[in-house]
Order: sequence, then C-alpha cells, then structure tokens
Amino acid sequence: MGFISYVTRKDLPCTGLQDLFAAVGWSNDDREITSEMLANFNKPFLHSTMVVSAWDGDRLVGCVRVLSDGMFRSVLYDLAVLPAYQRRGIGTELVRRCRGAFPDSQWLVGTEGAEAFYKSLDLHLRQIRFCISRANGFYEKEGTLWNSKQIGCCCVR
Repeated sequence: MGFISYVTRKDLPCTGLQDLFAAVGWSNDDREITSEMLANFNKPFLHSTMVVSAWDGDRLVGCVRVLSDGMFRSVLYDLAVLPAYQRRGIGTELVRRCRGAFPDSQWLVGTEGAEAFYKSLDLHLRQIRFCISRANGFYEKEGTLWNSKQIGCCCVR
C-alpha cells in the first residue's frame, strides 16, 4: 500500500467502482452486469451532492457519496473501501471529509452490520423505519403492498 490521496470529484471510473463494489460484496446478486450497466455505474455518483474517493496511485481503493440540502440534512451512501485497505483509517477519513463539508448538517446513514464503525465516528444509532421498493415491485411482507423495514440508522447533528 502506497500513499493514499483523497479526491473530491464525481466522475469516478465505472470499472473502478464496479470492482470496488464487487470486492466488498455489493455486486454479488444473480444479475449479469451488462455493458450498459457498466457504462452507467457511476451515474448515482454524478448526481450526488458530493463524492470523496481514496486512491493508491491510479487505483480506486475507497469512496463515499453524499446527498445533501447543504444545510439541514445529509445522507451518506455507498461508503466502501477495498478489503485489503480496510482498518487503515480510509473510511474514517472519507466520512470526516464529508462531514467537514456540511458541518451543521444532521447526518443519516442506512447501515446493516457497520453500526460499530459509525458509532466510533460519534454517530449515534437510532432506529428509523423506511419504505423500500424493489426493482421488480414493492417490498412485500405479510401480504401488504407497502411495509416498512427497520434498518439501523445513525444520526448526528
């Protein structure tokens, strides 16, 4: 591992993002990655308020994106760090830079399994209910069309 540089830019390379997401287990569903999907893999990043990425030379090793109103609420999405680079402060630095850009914002993070990491950043766990829609139809449970799914959510002011 070399020197890690941090860059604030939205136009991350699609193949680098897809490789990063696959490495952290986020692309392991049954769908085949088509050339169209790969060509548009960075579209959510392009439409985000802010994107911070971590680089080892020309290799994308971590990223996070933010949707924010710039004042009251900000949401962290897609915080990912390559497994070989984890536990080296990269994820912490990515989040620190985002929070620094919107210091007075209340932060929201949908997370399952990373609660201890966010608590270590002084983000306080709250349970919030979200309605979730799936690509092939609405989330269904117990025969209802709309249902809420409880997700750990960290909030801080």
